[in-house]
Amino acid sequence: MAGAGSRPTICPTLLYTDARAALEQLKRAFRFTEVAVYEGADGVVAHAELAYGNGVVMLGTRSKRGQFAEVMSGAGPTGVYVVVEDVDAHYLHAQASGVEILAPPGDKEYGGRDYLARDLEGNLWSFGTYAPSTPG
Repeated sequence: MAGAGSRPTICPTLLYTDARAALEQLKRAFRFTEVAVYEGADGVVAHAELAYGNGVVMLGTRSKRGQFAEVMSGAGPTGVYVVVEDVDAHYLHAQASGVEILAPPGDKEYGGRDYLARDLEGNLWSFGTYAPSTPG
């Protein structure tokens, strides 16, 4: 993994009806670290960033304003994969937090071990040991 302060080149972006609740669930259940939260004048989360290892997930409150909101309006749930060192410990923590577990940890034919969960608004989260690499 890259060192502290490194910048990932791919960042999934998710929109939530209640971004504040999503932030709390993702931190509590999946042990994400809050990097930044920007609120509008109305106190609604406009943009937030959560980190895990050298990856970052950006999220915000679903709205009807702006180009990004417009093109995302018909988007369905998103699936995000996160590499973790100890799948079973991560799973037990997530399960204890009450998050919806869709598949318990299991070994995969392509290598690695992972489990599958769903957040409050239907996005799918996979946590596993398989770490894809880039060519080169």
